[in-house]
Amino acid sequence: MGRKYESIEELRRKKKLLQAEIGDLENLLTFKNTKESLSAFTNGLSDQYLQEKVDEDGDEKVVLRKDVIARQLTSEVKDLLISKNTAVGLANTAFKGNITDGLIKLGVTALVGNYAKKNMKSSNWKKKLIGAALVYLAPIALKYVRKKMEVYQKNKSVSSLEQLI
Repeated sequence: MGRKYESIEELRRKKKLLQAEIGDLENLLTFKNTKESLSAFTNGLSDQYLQEKVDEDGDEKVVLRKDVIARQLTSEVKDLLISKNTAVGLANTAFKGNITDGLIKLGVTALVGNYAKKNMKSSNWKKKLIGAALVYLAPIALKYVRKKMEVYQKNKSVSSLEQLI
């Protein structure tokens, strides 16, 4: 069951190493260094959004880097708005008379972006968490909804063509 050790000193060294490792894990779980703990939990994903600052009292605290979040959100929205597929889709819907679909897409994107920005500026940590979740999840959700809408439109146009034939 157990490994045989050559001496009691080897066993004591192994015990000290295990105690040090447990201490490091406890430090991560108790958030003594918040940025490092979040980095470990998110596998480094949160590193670019967090920054350690020293306040007037000399205490270190972790703050969100709103400039990075806002820049990433605006680039995602800009890419969504300026993408070739969206431009072609808007042109096609304009010719068909259904420009409202494109405007709805743009409106939802703007609303989600503004809501995330508002939540990130809030002092409440729950709202900041919601804002950060929107930054991560909103582009994915919008792409998913857009794909489903495109599939629905294709199916609808195919079925209307079949009815004509």
